[in-house]
Amino acid sequence: MNKYSLFCSLAVCAILLSGCSNVRNTLGLEKESPDEFSVLTRAPLEMPEQITLPPPRPGIARPQERATIEQAKEVLLGKSPDNQDNNARTSKSESVLLQNAGASNIDPDIRAKVNKETAELEDRNKDVAEKLLNISGNNKRPSATIVDAKKELERIRQNKKDGKSITDGKTPTIEE
Repeated sequence: MNKYSLFCSLAVCAILLSGCSNVRNTLGLEKESPDEFSVLTRAPLEMPEQITLPPPRPGIARPQERATIEQAKEVLLGKSPDNQDNNARTSKSESVLLQNAGASNIDPDIRAKVNKETAELEDRNKDVAEKLLNISGNNKRPSATIVDAKKELERIRQNKKDGKSITDGKTPTIEE
């Protein structure tokens, strides 16, 4: 009798729970039809009757694929695969725009200037520990500009008293 009542109560619970959509979906009892708008028809693949492909040779690069470095150069430098400029495909309006933007006045030594400025910024933006302990190997230039707070406050008050802008005058700094 005990097993029979347990079986009946489980059966009743199963019937009641099967009415819930979440339970039916979780148990896989709910039918899911495909979305008719997301189904695409594609043309069947066909093999040409006359196909004369050369046999594959191991170790040789594919002719339709270029090296990644060549693709990067083309994207960044505007070069075509045969290393010719794309200026032949530039329209007249693009040429005028580039000319007005100063694209023809490019500094050939820009990379050296950027590297120099970056090195100067790296020297000036040292870590706090390097500044405090003076553990840097290059002590030729100061590492950062430190504003002298007391003198700056005096300068701003004097400018206000004289009716000047607070940005007038040189900001006092502490030299390392």
